Amino acid sequence: MDRKHYDDDHHAFGEAFRAFADKSVVPNFADYERAGITPHEIFAEAGRSGFLGMAVPEEYGGGGSADFRFNQILGEEVADAGITGSGLGLTLHNDICLPYFLSYADEEQKRRWLPGIASGELVTAIAMTEPGAGSDLAGMRTRAERDGDDYVVNGAKTFITNGINADLVITAVQTGGEADDRRGGMSLLVLERGMVGFERGRNLEKLGLHSQDTAELSFTDVRVPAANRLGEDGGGFGYLAAKLPQERVSIAIAAIAEATAAFRETLRYVQDRTAFTKPVASFQNTKFALADMATDIDVAQAYVDRCVDRLNAGELSAADASKAKYHCSELQGRVVDRCLQLHGGYGYMTEYPIARRYADARITRIYGGTSEIMKSVISKSLGI
Repeated sequence: MDRKHYDDDHHAFGEAFRAFADKSVVPNFADYERAGITPHEIFAEAGRSGFLGMAVPEEYGGGGSADFRFNQILGEEVADAGITGSGLGLTLHNDICLPYFLSYADEEQKRRWLPGIASGELVTAIAMTEPGAGSDLAGMRTRAERDGDDYVVNGAKTFITNGINADLVITAVQTGGEADDRRGGMSLLVLERGMVGFERGRNLEKLGLHSQDTAELSFTDVRVPAANRLGEDGGGFGYLAAKLPQERVSIAIAAIAEATAAFRETLRYVQDRTAFTKPVASFQNTKFALADMATDIDVAQAYVDRCVDRLNAGELSAADASKAKYHCSELQGRVVDRCLQLHGGYGYMTEYPIARRYADARITRIYGGTSEIMKSVISKSLGI
């Protein structure tokens, strides 16, 4: 189906990003996968080329456009180029971390951080998840005690995307006293590379997304200036809740883009591959499987595009974003699994892109809120 979702500017932006990816990332992607990290310099190259901070106002060195379709088409090109692990660091920087700086940073903070975020000199991460807490944000234990003009932070975070590369880490901490509830006592502090007591643990070994660094972070008496707090003291839980719909739509975009890329690769494969002297594509089972996948992808894509339109209009609800994230991540898993099956034994070989897509796909049903959490959010919107 002709989506009619993008205009010429979006298509030109997507083509330019794909040219950048093909030149600067694709040739070395296998090395990044083996190393378990994409070099920090890739962020700087992307920033110099205009692919970071599209929503940052021009006065701070950004692209000056809040149209999330630019983020969307970049995510689609990442999937089509087959560089999901490396691309995730970029999309997290643009789609998930940047909004906190745009919405909650004061003027001094914007002038201090936004130019570097847009240029890629300052890589960002967000630290919410803690060992033992998982999706329970209200159950986090990392604390920040006020001491004069500083906060003193103690605690730990885990599963932090960009955890090794990050120069600025938006960190959710408890700042309230015993009288505060767990949600009302949460604040957001920006911890910077080099702060004494801020340590990065090992780069975690994952099932997939090998070229994307995921780290454990620990904080031992880290002195963080109060000038590094985003927004109001105690406002953190509300800020996180407000930005989760965009995060979940970003994951949905990536999920449906990955499903689409896997489908296209498989369609080409079954047309070229023969079995019993016939192209695999000629068998009824293959035709029906491809018809199922094509239908599911097109229908899901229409919903995601609608969610992006609503996000641009400031009208995207938490429930609708959760529906997109839940449905598309589950669909990605089904499509990639079916595509691998159509590759036969070769699909299990890591030299084939479908094998990597299969490993990379599993996490989308977990991060950004598990499928079970999404169903909980959706059911609440139904009044049950």
